[in-house]
Amino acid sequence: MPEHTPELITLSGVVVVVLVNTLSEHKTWAWMRMVQGPAVLKDIPGMCFAKVMGSGHGGGFGIRPSATHQGLITMFDHADHAKAFLAGPVVQGYRERAGDFWTGTLEVLTARGQWDGQAWGATSSTQLGFESDAANDPSDPRPLAALTRASIRPAKAMAFWRNAPATQAAMQQASGCTLAMGLGEAPLVRQCTFSLWKDTPSMLEYAHQGAHQQAIEAAYKHRYFSESLFVRMRLLQQDGHWPAPSQIATSNLNEDAADEADTTDKSDTQDRATVEAEHLHEPMHGKGTAS
Repeated sequence: MPEHTPELITLSGVVVVVLVNTLSEHKTWAWMRMVQGPAVLKDIPGMCFAKVMGSGHGGGFGIRPSATHQGLITMFDHADHAKAFLAGPVVQGYRERAGDFWTGTLEVLTARGQWDGQAWGATSSTQLGFESDAANDPSDPRPLAALTRASIRPAKAMAFWRNAPATQAAMQQASGCTLAMGLGEAPLVRQCTFSLWKDTPSMLEYAHQGAHQQAIEAAYKHRYFSESLFVRMRLLQQDGHWPAPSQIATSNLNEDAADEADTTDKSDTQDRATVEAEHLHEPMHGKGTAS
């Protein structure tokens, strides 16, 4: 008998993205939301897709995790349900506990690939509640957004992450990129990127040149991914504030330098303590510097 192939499910709707940098005093609250995952969003009217995701250090794309950055990627069957969600208790809970906070409502223009075995289709005018030309018109003044996600084959993870620093730097330096955040469902192997661009040429220039193009070519040539999805969207509405990519890059460099200096200071302190102990002929039992 021929092998049965499951029918591919295609999702279509209005996408809502929520980005959060939680205040340090609320890290435990945010962590519990991560642990609960999509269960936090159960019974939300009209929601047909939901992911609660962590992020890299400083909201970036590296393997070092952030203790405070999170993102929600959701889809609703109608713009009215998306609007109600943004005004509801889940999003307001994040807003009240955040330093940086941003939400965007978006329509899907094109999509290629799958996420959890589901394809994404273009948002219809019926779902928006108004007529919309879904064509990717370069003259449309509204910003564009790109969502990329991939399930990385474990054996290919190290090769994939070797390309990450160059692609992150290229995005943070791209003149047309106004917002970018690295997200993840699971460390190292289930990754996602959300970025916002001022116009179509800016997005295409980054996508088809330099480090990003090289990374994509390597990914397909060496089959890094067991599943992937690329979605191009148009921003309908946004709210809140999020640091520009260049600000995030500078903040991360400063924090890395501070961490390195702190480690050096601790090492120097430990060395001095060891010398003093040896000078006094006193062994150091159970003494050391916390890492």
